[in-house]
Amino acid sequence: MNFDYSEEQQLLADSVRRFLSEKYSFEARKAVLGGPGWSAEIWEKFAELGIIGLPLPADHGGFGGGAVDLLAVMEAFGEALVVEPVLPTYIAARLMQRHPLLAKVADGGLKLAFAHAEKGARYRLDHVTTQFANGALRGEKRAVVGAPMADKIVVSARDGGNIGLFLIDPPPMKAYGTIDGMRAADMQLQGVKAQKIDGSMESIEEALDFGAALGCAEAAGAMKFACETTLEYLKTRKQFGVPIGTFQALQHRMVDMFIAWEQARSMACLACSKVDQAESRERKRCVSAAKIKMADSARHISQEAIQLHGGMGMSEELKVSHAFRRLTVLCAEFGDADFHLERFASL
Repeated sequence: MNFDYSEEQQLLADSVRRFLSEKYSFEARKAVLGGPGWSAEIWEKFAELGIIGLPLPADHGGFGGGAVDLLAVMEAFGEALVVEPVLPTYIAARLMQRHPLLAKVADGGLKLAFAHAEKGARYRLDHVTTQFANGALRGEKRAVVGAPMADKIVVSARDGGNIGLFLIDPPPMKAYGTIDGMRAADMQLQGVKAQKIDGSMESIEEALDFGAALGCAEAAGAMKFACETTLEYLKTRKQFGVPIGTFQALQHRMVDMFIAWEQARSMACLACSKVDQAESRERKRCVSAAKIKMADSARHISQEAIQLHGGMGMSEELKVSHAFRRLTVLCAEFGDADFHLERFASL
């Protein structure tokens, strides 16, 4: 498998990294977290760069790209620890298929979220108790990432005996920040008017696998940052009059971190390629394999990065501590290692 970017993908990756290095410093990110949890200016620029519209249909203002085209973008987002709700918008837009509103999503005028998880569901996708009847939804959704910023929300609910998809305006919700700096909300849906859209359990599972593959790519970017910033610290931190990077034991640990990152990135590439073109069984296998490897590598790299930085590695002032938190959440999002081990074994 060829892991190199095409010329177009490399140009986009360079543009995104250049923009993030100039406008999305760690200090700028902290300012965003201290406000509403996202930046309208940054979102507008993402739309101008074509990032929002990249995976959307070409006849709805997008570029018709897939997960492979987003791989470099998500890696760059992982390195910068971007908190804007790009991934929730991608997932919800994928479920909306060819809805007329996608044109507004592509130009940055509409942010989306997908409300699926419910109390007691864990990672069971068929655990849906929210009901649709007489044009309205009744039920409860938990931990809806991106909901506080969303202009429209896609909701899963039972319509008779089947699980379907519905589009709603944001209802009253209990919003909160997550440990990794994202924004989420719990929603009580009591008579909320909803528009039914095409969708089924199969489309929900496919969209969440798409999100899981992109999450693996984002994690690869966060791991890359953790490795590079730790290496830089070992080169500059001195003990006994020499940089601690000259100690052979620490060199070995650093090499193990880079190997783990490369392995996780390779699996992210494979997962992204499979969600674009593979049949259902092969897609599930490869996404689960990537999630298992990503969880293992993320845990190893983030813990080593903290330990090699010493006590300051846990401080709010150091970006590596925020990378640790983001990687911890990415390990659990879209199914943790235990869930994907079970799914992989069943396939």
